[in-house]
Amino acid sequence: MSKRKIDIAIFASGSGTNAGKLIAHFQNHPSVNIRLIVCNNPKAKVLDIAAEHNIEVLLIEKARFFEGDGYLEILKQKDIDWIVLAGFLWKVPVSLIKAYAEKIVNIHPALLPKYGGKGLYGKYVHEAVIAAKETTSGITIHLVDEIYDHGRVIFQVECAVDPADTPETLANKIQELEHEHFAKIVDKLVGG
Repeated sequence: MSKRKIDIAIFASGSGTNAGKLIAHFQNHPSVNIRLIVCNNPKAKVLDIAAEHNIEVLLIEKARFFEGDGYLEILKQKDIDWIVLAGFLWKVPVSLIKAYAEKIVNIHPALLPKYGGKGLYGKYVHEAVIAAKETTSGITIHLVDEIYDHGRVIFQVECAVDPADTPETLANKIQELEHEHFAKIVDKLVGG
């Protein structure tokens, strides 16, 4: 009898570039499968990427996510083993964090513990890094706990912040790092 593949749910809210890289990486993987895209934005481009790759989508709404069961029953019915946050802008409720203890991984566009927390995502992170005249930034891949952008750090990599950088140019550098490393690190973490 062959062993069941490890099923991942990718949670995303926007363009889905990291989700797309994850899907491509795991497309013919021997032991890991992208099973579900969970999204809180019915207009997100990540939904097009899911459709392109014939991956099931779960559109979620705020009240049930935060005050209900966090969609835990659906995730369990679909045999989801790991949750990967790829540009997901809601804080994960405690019910999911407890059910998936040490099995929720996030990517953050800065070198945590700096520039993390509520409201620090996307361009807001890059604006803060530049305003503080930092000379380096980077990405952090970490396990999720009950505090925003906290949890055990799995991987960090840096890039230079040049004096001429704008939030947009820094965002491009950070996205290159995300695309280069995120899927590989998730593979090591999840696929063993």
